Amino acid sequence: MKSDVEELMPRLLPVDFQDTAEDLNLNGPPRNPREYLRQVQLEASQCPEVVVAQIDPKKLKKKQTVNASVAGCRAAPEGFCPSVSWQQQQVSNFSDVRQSIAKNRKHWRSQTLDENVMMPKINDEEGWKRFCLGEMVYPGASSCQLEAEAEPMLDYRRVGFPPFLSIVSRLNQSTVLTVLEILINWFEENEFVSQLGCWLYSLLACLEKPLLPEAHSSIRQLARRCAQLRSTLESLEDEKLPALNLVICLVARYFEQNDLADQPPSTQG
Repeated sequence: MKSDVEELMPRLLPVDFQDTAEDLNLNGPPRNPREYLRQVQLEASQCPEVVVAQIDPKKLKKKQTVNASVAGCRAAPEGFCPSVSWQQQQVSNFSDVRQSIAKNRKHWRSQTLDENVMMPKINDEEGWKRFCLGEMVYPGASSCQLEAEAEPMLDYRRVGFPPFLSIVSRLNQSTVLTVLEILINWFEENEFVSQLGCWLYSLLACLEKPLLPEAHSSIRQLARRCAQLRSTLESLEDEKLPALNLVICLVARYFEQNDLADQPPSTQG
């Protein structure tokens, strides 16, 4: 009697088996092609139709599941929303920057970094915060120690290392996404500062498309945080407004998170 599998799946190599199961030794090597095919057939018939994997939950990584939030951004307060033409111009400028980085990445990566540039390891969250934001924004040492080390010249340890092309060109996609997530998570509980804005722009410029699910979730989180902070601003002259509008614009318009895009009153409806 043929099994259900044999009935549903046509034989690609029809062979007239005259041997019985008792004639075969499944633990030994086949002695001829027909015996080999018969062994394969018998082994397949002994496999269960359904197999349940035994998974140890403790061995799963903490960030195994990615939840891509679909929540939108807060609408801009009246008068704070940029025009569509302004948004289109920012996307065009951003696209040019990305093309320039991609074109010159090899050149900048080959440049020798200064001796004081000590890039953190990929998973060193504290190190990346200090590296990008500086110890004046994210203290990593006591105030006494900082004052003792203060020098007349610019100290990048205090103010943060700018995202020089010679630095960001060395970051692979895994590092780009990791640092971006670290800074976004810091931004969730802190105010916007210029060092943060420079790094966010540069990391977004290095973020490759199509987006990974993790990147998709992170940049949406970033846009929502910018919109939330923008809703608290009291003046159109606030220096944070253009930067917040820019980040929201790039996430929504360039990375095609269209539901997050600012819609000026004249274009709504």
